Amino acid sequence: MPKGKATKGKSKVVSAGGNSKSSGSTSSLFKKTTRNFRIGADIQPTKNLTRFVKWPKYVRIQRQKRILMMRLKVPAPLHIFSQCLDRSQTAFLMKILSKYAPETRAQKKERLQIEAEARKGGDKSDHIGPKPCHIKYGMNHVTTLVEEGKAKLVVMCNDVEPIEMMAFLPALCRSKGVPFCFIKGKHNLGKLVHLKTATCLAMTEVRKEDANDFSNLQKQYMNTYNDNVAHLRNAGGGIMGIKNQHMMRKREKIREIEEAKKANMS
Repeated sequence: MPKGKATKGKSKVVSAGGNSKSSGSTSSLFKKTTRNFRIGADIQPTKNLTRFVKWPKYVRIQRQKRILMMRLKVPAPLHIFSQCLDRSQTAFLMKILSKYAPETRAQKKERLQIEAEARKGGDKSDHIGPKPCHIKYGMNHVTTLVEEGKAKLVVMCNDVEPIEMMAFLPALCRSKGVPFCFIKGKHNLGKLVHLKTATCLAMTEVRKEDANDFSNLQKQYMNTYNDNVAHLRNAGGGIMGIKNQHMMRKREKIREIEEAKKANMS
């Protein structure tokens, strides 16, 4: 077979000597053939089709709501709900609150049976055994505790629906001097009280071994939320998309150029 001739097939074999003379550089023995991705030809390469997937309706609503809350201007009383604790602070708070989870049905049944047996024996005291110390939950109950000054700490979630239902509670806590904070996910609060979800929790008392940590949390939340004036004034939202931002930058440049021309003319 003479030099420079190629064999039949998908890949063409080229002699190294002939190729080096013509191109002036060494290359592979096999020459790559172009692919044809039309119908009935080569197989299409794998693509990321995430943008073309029709997501479930609840997922679309979640994403649209998130974009909408970024675009619209959110007033300060509602914007404060997005100022949540970070992951480490939330973990420390949940660790303390989990010690004061309310009793389950089985535990309550057992306690009432013991109290009933003790009353049969002639015990007339109000509380038989130690007084239960646990978390108070429910928006109406928490609101009453804050108004009466019994609540020592209020924990709220950031995803209440509708949010207007609980928009008054941070202002009420601030006026009564009750420290409060926000965490992500109402399901996290629900786990503490054996429910699916919970909007807010309140602590009225703690045991002696947790008194020091609890007082530190109160001081921290008072500085972060109650006494922080920025939360009262700063509104949220107003963040436009990347295309709109580029358009506004171009308009601003054109305006600056026109102002510079007017200044030079004058």
